[in-house]
Amino acid sequence: MKNVSKYSRGYFMPPVKSLKWTEKEYITEAPTWCSVDLRDGNQALVVPMNLEEKLEYFQLLLQMGFKEIEVGFPAASETEYAFLRTLIEDNLIPNDVTIQVLTQSREHIIKKTFEALQGANKAVVHLYNSTSVAQREQVFRKSEKEIIDIAVTGAKLLKTYAAETEGNFQFQYSPESFTGTEMEFALQICNKVLDIWQPTADNKVIINLPATVSMSMPHVYASQIEYMSDHLSYREHVILSLHPHNDRGTGVSDAELGLLAGAQRVEGTLFGNGERTGNVDIVTLALNMFSHGVDPKLNFENIPSIISKYEKLTRMKVHERHPYAGELVFTAFSGSHQDAIAKGMKWREEEDRQYWNVPYLLIDPMDIGREYEGDIIRINSQSGKGGIGYILQQKYGIDLPVAMRESFGYSVKRVSDQKHKELMPNEIYDIFINDYVNIGLPIEFIRYKYTQNSQYETIVTIRIDDEERQFTGFGNGRLDAISNALQTKLGLDYSDLVYKQHALEIGSGSKAISYVGITAKNGIVYWGSGMDTDIMTSSVKALFSAVNNMVSDLQLTVGKEFISFKK
Repeated sequence: MKNVSKYSRGYFMPPVKSLKWTEKEYITEAPTWCSVDLRDGNQALVVPMNLEEKLEYFQLLLQMGFKEIEVGFPAASETEYAFLRTLIEDNLIPNDVTIQVLTQSREHIIKKTFEALQGANKAVVHLYNSTSVAQREQVFRKSEKEIIDIAVTGAKLLKTYAAETEGNFQFQYSPESFTGTEMEFALQICNKVLDIWQPTADNKVIINLPATVSMSMPHVYASQIEYMSDHLSYREHVILSLHPHNDRGTGVSDAELGLLAGAQRVEGTLFGNGERTGNVDIVTLALNMFSHGVDPKLNFENIPSIISKYEKLTRMKVHERHPYAGELVFTAFSGSHQDAIAKGMKWREEEDRQYWNVPYLLIDPMDIGREYEGDIIRINSQSGKGGIGYILQQKYGIDLPVAMRESFGYSVKRVSDQKHKELMPNEIYDIFINDYVNIGLPIEFIRYKYTQNSQYETIVTIRIDDEERQFTGFGNGRLDAISNALQTKLGLDYSDLVYKQHALEIGSGSKAISYVGITAKNGIVYWGSGMDTDIMTSSVKALFSAVNNMVSDLQLTVGKEFISFKK
């Protein structure tokens, strides 16, 4: 590409090696989650939420189990100020939930922020100022000392106004644009703020290290976090927090490695909403932990409902391929994938294993409110016999013989290809009924009766061209006797009759279903199926369906007085 030389790595590695996080395999416990949907997400919406929508979104976050929720920037707009006052005055904040507000290091903004917080039971006041080289040089045009003075002044003002305001307050500081800041300077400014606040075991302080702009590969961010964790003053009384953005598409990875590196808290949004490419997606991050057997301490058991409310209130869409949440993420169209999933699900039923280990499915979709039917396997022209058979079995209880699935699979794929669309389960069922079940032309089954001596003697009545005829056949069973009658009297040439049957429904008057395959002289196997309340009759109907499919496919001529079929 052109202009590649204009770019350089704008981040700063720690001055000492910080790689202890590489020795850890996975995250062993959930961090403290702080939703910033009502600040970052709301600011990034084309149409910001109004007061009623923000209140509804707040309730959604409570239902999901968030214990810390940033409710906005109350000094920035009347809507955000009114939202915070409504939460406090209407007692809408549960006792175990802490709200959080954002403020710049400017006295009039800090003053209005505390006015909005009057009477808050528990609130985090989040102070920030930008510290990166780019911000210092281009935006503020201030020295490092002047930037430190901004932070220190703000930290002192927070202590002053908190002492004068009714409520219970915890302090948080963010060196905004941390990832573009020299690590020694980031550490220096954070420690200066900590010296003002003097955190204790009973009054901990949050230091939040945001990837305001994601600038590096995730391992660099992890090393930056570990360096800060190892060198912050009052570390045992500091809650180290992350706020990754997703400019490089690595927000989740940044957060995961940051947690390995010593962070204890994560700020993010549902589905990654937020400025530019968004914040870290808490849904993905939390369910990644869930997939490793770690309780994320958030409730995603009805993710379709969460998505519905999210899309309504934000007017944003969750992409079909969004991890865990997307409509298609658990769906297999590929034939080989469908076959593996279907076999894996059956194996799991048979083996009753404790741990989930189904091919292609990282977690059980049912655990987050998704359905097997219609979610896991969906059918189009790329689908295979395993997936198509799985749909019939799961939806309609039709358990095709393994060999029949290939024949039926071609029928379904042909229709999908012709219509150039995905087929719904009812459409697949209709194809099965139309192509295989109780096929009555050109040879229609009417009735049969049998007697049993050394062999079964069966008289079968059929109808061809509106004329009934009766044939007698002998065999080692009723179906074999009827098959022999058809072959002997009509000159049909097939062999290797394959047969399977099972109950389709349970209870009196229930239906049975049978499947019959016959091999024609040309080596092609033709299949038919029969449904009837009598299981033997369903078998006979299946045989006639297979014979009729063979006759139709081979374009054999059927006449009233024939002895054999002619091409």
